[in-house]
Amino acid sequence: MKKILSLVLALCLTLGMASFAAAEEALPTFDQLVYGENADITASILFAYHRTDIPEKLNGYVDEFRKTYPNVTIEYDLITDYAENALNRVKTADWTIMGIPAVDKDELSGFFVPLGATDVLSEKYAFMDAWNFDGVTYGMPSTGNAQGIVYNKAVFAKAGVTEIPKTPDEFIAALKAIKANTDAIPLYTNYAANWTMGAWDAYIGGSATGDANYMNNVLLHKANPFSDNGDGTGPYAVYKILYDAVKEGLIEEDYTTTDWEGCKGMINNGQIGCMVLGSWAFTQMRDAGEHGDDIGYMSFPITVNGKQYASAGADYSFGVNVKATYEQKLASLYYIKFLTEQSGFAYSEGGLPIDKTGEYPALYEAFNGIEFVADAPAAEGEEALFNELNAESELAINAGGNTKIQKIIEHAFNGDKEFDDIMAEWNEAWTAAQEALNVEIR
Repeated sequence: MKKILSLVLALCLTLGMASFAAAEEALPTFDQLVYGENADITASILFAYHRTDIPEKLNGYVDEFRKTYPNVTIEYDLITDYAENALNRVKTADWTIMGIPAVDKDELSGFFVPLGATDVLSEKYAFMDAWNFDGVTYGMPSTGNAQGIVYNKAVFAKAGVTEIPKTPDEFIAALKAIKANTDAIPLYTNYAANWTMGAWDAYIGGSATGDANYMNNVLLHKANPFSDNGDGTGPYAVYKILYDAVKEGLIEEDYTTTDWEGCKGMINNGQIGCMVLGSWAFTQMRDAGEHGDDIGYMSFPITVNGKQYASAGADYSFGVNVKATYEQKLASLYYIKFLTEQSGFAYSEGGLPIDKTGEYPALYEAFNGIEFVADAPAAEGEEALFNELNAESELAINAGGNTKIQKIIEHAFNGDKEFDDIMAEWNEAWTAAQEALNVEIR
């Protein structure tokens, strides 16, 4: 009888502990989270992130957060070459919060805590489709970015460029005017940094087509998407701007020696005319010297049927490690809530607000009349197809395929391959990937 009773007690204890563990893991969804609650929570958080340029500012956010949550310690691990390093890091337990790298969306639940239903979160927050899978969001964007060009207004004025270029031809003409009338480098490529080359991929969707469905739906099923549309639109037109600028000698003398940190002061003091970078770069260039008022941000020079568009989307999104302790997860969610709604992080970094009630920074004044285009999600069942095509074709669009952009510069500079031949190779690779994955061409 005692043996049976012991077994019953052991079973109850086991079931009770399981129930407790289940209850312990029942995190609130992000929309249910109320900042300021559970202020006595104790946890240590390691935050893997890419913003090596603003360590003091990030630590300032931590200090402000700890006024409400004094028992939560947060250490930033700021990583150079983040895109590649984070893909390796995500598989370890050596982080609590991370800027989500280019993982396959069907793998999100294995790495990150679910934040809630995408349709519910989308009622209050922007860009919830960035890391959505099966109707669940796993990442909260740090800021939103519009894709355009950071430029020195004084250099453009000195060159005699009085209107912002709206087409590829107008942009190349503006670069030629800068070269002819100033001592500034017209277009600084940032070739040597490599990761900066990925910016060019960000314009081939909404900015170049005006179509929110282009990136995650049309491109996947389109035949030869890198062909010339004949009207200065589409991916072909985006990459050709870079090729032509290099071929015409409108970049630095030696592209292999570009300096990412040094270029910030250079554009601030008028040594550079412009750089093709997301809006996140604006504040870095503005704050790099005494001529911050000279720094502006313009839309990418493509016009679709008489109208300009600007691709807009999430910058790196904050994800919480699914393997962290309950306390770490909950404390991390409160910190992300703070960054999203309390800190003004998106605004101070020149980004589009994630909280839909947030204020737009003044840098977007030049985007009056320009429609922001956020990428629509992939069709149901095709959430991972873009990544699969990227991997199969080895083009890695918007996924660290920066070497292919560097090769455009190399071929244009050396004059050893025509642009149409480069695009033909990309079309061939994309077509082969579509065939290998049995993708329907539409």
